[in-house]
Amino acid sequence: MLPRWNAADLPAPPAFTFRNVLAVIGPGTIALSMSIGGGEWLLGPATIVRYGFSLMWIVALGILFQLVLNYEFIRYTLYTGEPAVSGFMRTRPGPGFWAALYIVLALCQVGWPAWAANSASAIFASFAGRLPDTKVPDHATIMRAIGIGSFLLTILIVAFGGKIERMLEYVNWFMVIFIVLFLLVVNVLFIPWDVWWRGIIGHLGLTGEGKFVLIPRGADWLLLGAFAGFAGNGGIGNIWTSNWIRDKGMGMGSLVGYIPSAVGGTVVKVSPVGSVFPVTEENLSRWRSWWKYVRVDQKWVWAVGCFLGMYLNVILAAGLIEHGTDLGKGLSPGARQAEALSGAAAAKFDSAAAGQVFWFLTLLNGFWILFGTQLCIVEGFVRLTTDIAWTGSARIRDAAKGDIRRVYYTLLFIFAVWGSIAITLHQPFVLMKIAANAAGFILFFGGIHIFVVNRKLLPRELQAGALRQGIVVLAILYSGFFSAMNLYAVGRELKFWT
Repeated sequence: MLPRWNAADLPAPPAFTFRNVLAVIGPGTIALSMSIGGGEWLLGPATIVRYGFSLMWIVALGILFQLVLNYEFIRYTLYTGEPAVSGFMRTRPGPGFWAALYIVLALCQVGWPAWAANSASAIFASFAGRLPDTKVPDHATIMRAIGIGSFLLTILIVAFGGKIERMLEYVNWFMVIFIVLFLLVVNVLFIPWDVWWRGIIGHLGLTGEGKFVLIPRGADWLLLGAFAGFAGNGGIGNIWTSNWIRDKGMGMGSLVGYIPSAVGGTVVKVSPVGSVFPVTEENLSRWRSWWKYVRVDQKWVWAVGCFLGMYLNVILAAGLIEHGTDLGKGLSPGARQAEALSGAAAAKFDSAAAGQVFWFLTLLNGFWILFGTQLCIVEGFVRLTTDIAWTGSARIRDAAKGDIRRVYYTLLFIFAVWGSIAITLHQPFVLMKIAANAAGFILFFGGIHIFVVNRKLLPRELQAGALRQGIVVLAILYSGFFSAMNLYAVGRELKFWT
């Protein structure tokens, strides 16, 4: 349903050495920074503190299934140089339909800057020396202004970013290293080892007493669905990982081009149509070599980082905050953790000054987590919509005179205006739950779509094996189950059924 691909041989990847691995990988780091924000820092602690560690099985399955689906989105891009959404637009009923649908779905997940909104409490508390009171009108106004300011700062960083994918790598490597080191230190200092152990066995659905609990009685399915949706990257974030793979120049992506910055960037010709390679022994050998880099990027950076980030965050929260506490009301769960950690530090070191130090460091850590996520989401959403417009409309390409920056930064400006409005529509944590539940449905829908696309459009030699395709089906069913339960829960709240 789009123009035919160009044809070329698959470019040879650099020799698989440690130095080249560090140079080639990067999309996994960007995706990891986005993952840590919504699920690991907010929804994970809120779920585990309320219901217990036995729900960590959702994390284990969620990340493993998302990894398999990430591979399928990337598989299409390595072969064609196009992001996965371009593959969707090649299927019936045509590019216009899928373009509109995926933009709407993406807006449902990331159209409100929930991450910037949740980071506002950390900034407020850092300067005020205490948590804001959401019932005080002045505090609510200040929090809203801080959230909007944080969101607009991400817009500026993206605008000045050079080759944007590379800029995001640098920023997020720093953020991820800082976050992981901080979490390791505070967990070693303040969390008992039995909590560490309960967090580990929780991945098997076991409580601290060794009892298997699949779903606690009376569980909030909207919270569980949000937890499942963001236990990893989540929804549209999984799909647009392929956009970063393209801009990184992996596989056939190096023949397509990348999106440069508006300020200081050069004009780069980005082809609206990808290129594919003939299935020869030489190209298959190069294909297997590219997959070595993909596995390091996705398995060892993204997936392992997601497991570690979620684990360290939830044992910190569960070790400091009373079991059964509902962290979904009022302030961001991250702000509650800062308050709890400050009190623990003051008691451990018998020093109010120590409490203040850890208060500030925890708030800084929470801010970095959420700000980094918002940065990736701003760029990812605008990149996705730009690729959709660039691929699907010759009229838009002509209006932009072949310069993709004109499309990208027009959409970035529109998103900046809309986001500044959307951030005020509801409480920050409610916005996060909406985003995460939308992510679950998008992953279900997009999983089906990429399964069909890869089976129809990729040569058999490049498709996943039968076992891998079976796991893809299980991943689709997993996301579909939580989406169905969320729909059931919403229907009960609206009294459509009892």
